[in-house]
Amino acid sequence: MTRRDIDDRDSEAWAALRSLTAARIGLKRAGASLATAPLLDFRLAHARARDAVQAPFEQARLHRRLAEAGPSVLSVASAAADRRAYLMRPDLGRRLSADAEAILAPRAAAWDLVLVVTDGLSAQAVERHAAPVLAGLLPTLTAEGWRVAPLVVVRHGRVAVGDAVATALGADSVVVLIGERPGLSSPDSMGAYLTWRPQPATTDADRNCLSNIRADGVLPAAAAVTLMHLLRAMRARRLSGVRLKDESDAVRDDRAGEAKIR
Repeated sequence: MTRRDIDDRDSEAWAALRSLTAARIGLKRAGASLATAPLLDFRLAHARARDAVQAPFEQARLHRRLAEAGPSVLSVASAAADRRAYLMRPDLGRRLSADAEAILAPRAAAWDLVLVVTDGLSAQAVERHAAPVLAGLLPTLTAEGWRVAPLVVVRHGRVAVGDAVATALGADSVVVLIGERPGLSSPDSMGAYLTWRPQPATTDADRNCLSNIRADGVLPAAAAVTLMHLLRAMRARRLSGVRLKDESDAVRDDRAGEAKIR
């Protein structure tokens, strides 16, 4: 067997593996360096990730899109005055601006849940995926009688800004849809963070997270089903975080088994 035959066989093996993942594996090399094609692909992916972090948040456009779907929507900002401050001072993204608190205070009530959408580190993630997730989630919440506060869109927000929103509105729980840190194959990945009884002392251990919501990850419709399952469990057990496990797959498997038996 010649060296070329070995290279061709290896190339076919790596091609089969690459079809199963977006990870960069088995990349061609030229001497000690990457070949030109995979090197250019890497640089393009890196540029897209950087652009996703720096891209402006089209808050007004997202507000209009979400409002057209039916819910009452409020738009506010974090304490970060601009994108640079947001990136350099994570603490500012966890707090609401003074104007935001004034907007939210009149809407305070005994809400079961508030849904928060914020740009995070990828505005395009929430611009693409927040509406489809909410479209799958809101009808079920309404049908089950949840008292859902007005939807809140926050500019320059971190995950913990949802705690401040829930406190201002008097909500028992919060779901934050946020753009995640872009990866080299996922510049538009959105995460969802659920917290029961959020407060200033809340830590990440008190939250549940559903990550990688995007076309090539967890589809928005599937994310809505999982979030609804977690919300039901969270309200029934009155807790969230490490003490609350996602058993939605097991529930779906049990129901599928019952259907087969019948």
